[in-house]
Formats: sequence, C-alpha cells, structure tokens
Amino acid sequence: MAAGLFEGHYVWHPAADDRTLAGVCVDVRAGRYRSAYEALAETRSDFGLRAHRSLVLASEAAGSDLVERWLDEEPSPEAALMWARVAVQRAVRAADGRDERAEALERIALAACDRAGALAPGDPTPWAAKLAMARLHRLRDPAPQGLLTAPPGPWRLFAHILSLDPWHREAHHRFLSFFFSRHGGSVNAAWDVAAFLSQRAPADSALRLLPLVALVESYNPSQLLADRVWEQPQWRSTALAIYHNWLPAVAGYRFTPVLDLAYLAHALVMAQREFEARAVFAAMGPYASRMPWSVFGDPAEQLSRARRACGLPVPGPA
Repeated sequence: MAAGLFEGHYVWHPAADDRTLAGVCVDVRAGRYRSAYEALAETRSDFGLRAHRSLVLASEAAGSDLVERWLDEEPSPEAALMWARVAVQRAVRAADGRDERAEALERIALAACDRAGALAPGDPTPWAAKLAMARLHRLRDPAPQGLLTAPPGPWRLFAHILSLDPWHREAHHRFLSFFFSRHGGSVNAAWDVAAFLSQRAPADSALRLLPLVALVESYNPSQLLADRVWEQPQWRSTALAIYHNWLPAVAGYRFTPVLDLAYLAHALVMAQREFEARAVFAAMGPYASRMPWSVFGDPAEQLSRARRACGLPVPGPA
C-alpha cells in the first residue's frame, strides 16, 4: 500500500493508512464492538495485520469495559484476543506504575492470554501479547547456541511463537525489549540478541531493522560523539542494506509500516545518507510515530529536523 502524500502536517494516529482500522477505532471509542470483530475476523490468516489491528484497538479499549461486554455478549476468538490484549496492557501499566493491583492484573492477563490461545491454537497473537509480560517476572530460560553473551530470557515462549509464525514482527520486538537495560537487561545482551535474530531473517524482512532498534535503545547523549555512532561503517552498511533489500517490499504491505520506516529514515539521516532517507520519508507519507524521534527530543521537532536535512517540507507554525 502506497502512503498518501505529505500535505503539510503529520498524522500521528497508529492506524496510519489502514482506513478500516481507523474507522473501527471510532466505533470502539463509542462503545461499539461489531466492526472490531469484522476487522479482526478478516485477519485470521494474516498474522501481521492481526497483531497490528488488535494492538491498536486494545489501546483504544483499555480504558473502558467494552471488551468485557463483548466477551460476555458475543464470545469468539476475536473477543478473547481483544480481552487478552487489553488485560496485558492494564497489567503492564500497573506494574510500571507500581500499582498495588499489579499482581492481580497480571494473573488476569495470563489467564486471558491462555484462553485466547486455546480458542485459536494456530494464532501467535495471544502468545505475543503474553510475551509483553515476560519482563515483569524475568523468565530466564537458557539461551541457544550462537550468542556471545548467552543471555537467559523467555526463549521457550518465543520458540513457541516462532513455531506458529517464524517471522512474527511483534514477537521479535517484544522479545528484544526483554533484554533492554531499562527492563533489567544490558546493552551488550540487546545488541547480541538483535544481531542473532536479524541475521536469521530473510534479507527483505523488516526484522533486519532490529539492530537499529537496539542502537537507538542504547543511545546515551552524555557519551563522547554519541550522535556519530550511526556514521560508523557497520551501522551505515546495515541501514543501506535494509534500504536496498527491504524498502522495495513496503509497497506490497497492507498498511504503511510507519514505525519501521521511521527507524530506517532516522538511521540514514544520522549516517548522512540523505538521498536514501528521502525515499524512506516518501514511503512514510504524512504518517508519524513517536519512536525513534522521542529518544532525541520532542518527536515532532526531531522528525522535522530530519526532514529538513533531506530538503523535504515540514509543517508550518500552528
């Protein structure tokens, strides 16, 4: 799917150009779930789209009782999946906020994920949702051969997801985030895991971006020449390989992968490869994501700064 043209403003909505999803978000905010069922039911054989839509819809539904009503009134694999998604979001937020209800909410979320998985045994999405909670209780399975740091982690849960969908994007990102320093891991472990996972993936896969995600996560502005790291040959060649091998595949996506495009555009701009970055921004169209820009300052300002470096228009003053 080709993104729309940039018309002088950024579109921050996570639905991006998935117009079906954008419309369903409106219904969910109004307390209606029928269109959510239809939008998810059509993704039963498209796990990437199913993960994307269910995650966005959960963020819209987490503050209401919509999924509880849905599951009670019209139970289905889609209702169970949405209940799992919402329950996981609530549990993670409670844990991060040190809410006294965190343990109870986590038990509810684990049960919801198990229920959704039982109703749709071939669907990796409930297990990817469950993986988001692995950092809360630090699952520590031994790492497989081939990793220098051999970091323990939720390897068994991850392996189960890969048995259902070997290139599941969300699961890979959830798994990598387990090893981030802010979640109790380390910079070296995150880099090790990112390299291990990306090298397994096909050359035209978005999973090749995982090392760039780990690089942003490890950014420390207090370090000498921190902003010049992307100019190093290994990172420049990584970004250029993704540009040449993955970017052409984006036109075939059912929605614009804004977050992945943003990481690539950022890496190319930081590597002083503005020509290639222009093409990535063109593929993004008007759609924007907070990451990776928010790591470096205000996301809108950082995105505009990157676009200006490429000679592209930016929004005018409000």
